[in-house]
Amino acid sequence: MRTLPPELEEFGLSEMTFWVQPDEVRNRAFARMRELDTAPFVPLPKVPMTKSKPGFYVLSRHAEVLAASRDAKRFSSEPTANSLTEMPVWASRFFGSMINMDDPRHARIRRVVSRGFSPRMLERIDDDLRVRAARIVDDVVAEGPKDFVAQVAARLPVEVICHLMGIPEEHHAMVLDRTNVILGYSDPEYNGTGAALDAPVRRRDVAVAGVNLVRAGHELFRLVKRLGKERKGGTGDDLITKLVNANADGESLTAQEIGSFFVLLVVAGNETTRNAITHALRLFTEFPEQKRLLMEDFEGRIAGAVEEIVRYSTPVIQFRRNVTEDCELNGTPLKKGDVVVLLYTSANRDEAVFTDPDVFDITRSPNPHVGFGGPGPHYCLGVHLARREITVMLRELFTRLPDIRATGEPERLASFFINGIKRMPFETGPQTR
Repeated sequence: MRTLPPELEEFGLSEMTFWVQPDEVRNRAFARMRELDTAPFVPLPKVPMTKSKPGFYVLSRHAEVLAASRDAKRFSSEPTANSLTEMPVWASRFFGSMINMDDPRHARIRRVVSRGFSPRMLERIDDDLRVRAARIVDDVVAEGPKDFVAQVAARLPVEVICHLMGIPEEHHAMVLDRTNVILGYSDPEYNGTGAALDAPVRRRDVAVAGVNLVRAGHELFRLVKRLGKERKGGTGDDLITKLVNANADGESLTAQEIGSFFVLLVVAGNETTRNAITHALRLFTEFPEQKRLLMEDFEGRIAGAVEEIVRYSTPVIQFRRNVTEDCELNGTPLKKGDVVVLLYTSANRDEAVFTDPDVFDITRSPNPHVGFGGPGPHYCLGVHLARREITVMLRELFTRLPDIRATGEPERLASFFINGIKRMPFETGPQTR
């Protein structure tokens, strides 16, 4: 077991205070990791009331992330893929979705739900996307710019997902709030503890955060499970109706499976896209020459811009995999039962793959980033929807509010998992000197 070398210990990668540092601090640590001969081991502090491995190996290089992503047999998603601690049995009812499954269970659920995310299916909602994006900008104009996340970035993804699923509008605010709680389970603002990030972890804080996490998951789960039961045998065009009723092959999901799937969909689909949109405004503010380049030929360059936004910001920091047999990966010997972390945010800056990886370049080609996950069975199911949402929102913002820009430092989400921004001030009028 090779623990972190002294030059990396100073960063404190197992501490939450590291993950709220500016990009340049974190990227410096990742660059040092990629220089090591083997994957380093990061010890985890003991967290009261939880079961976890003593630590994890960090796969920081692009080639390592691709290799582990493709080999789902040796690098398993079970029992959990997105939590560094072991998921309790009682929590798996709400969070035990296909993201924490291997084939054949994973393949069956993905096969059933994928019909709702095909490019052809998503073409049908293009008009709705444009209408929603236009309404969001209308509201910004009427209200004045305050917080970009709340007024713009957080709205479109949750509205679109709820529309796809057929969730009535009166539940949208609740869905967004519970999503924040689930993905902010390590952030004191959302988990209900109010604890300082550098304070010792107390049993009470773990208990409070756990209760709030499960309560949020249960409310989302219960809402969709009820709607699934009501729509069994129905003929509606929403995704819940389609999933509870058999497809051409006679496959369908149970109300329980739909509840878990919705928790995954609304959390993953909302948070990743909303943060990509937020980071986009931040990046185009920081690199105005790239915005000018985009606006010279928006339709011709937006596809490449979206890929570069996702690469550069990497909204999902990492996913966990569980080693099922003794093996070796890129010179690192691993034992059955070990935990590895696929560090997407580092792989997307790998000098062996990307020329000038710390440069934001919307014309970058090729751009084989892993911002939507690595190749393999768990590659992002909603990738086409995410690209459409980012494109539509940026088109509406930059054509109607050409002077829009971020102002001030964004407030980061305290998370090992999501490269999130909680709040970001912005302006829409011409900049004065």
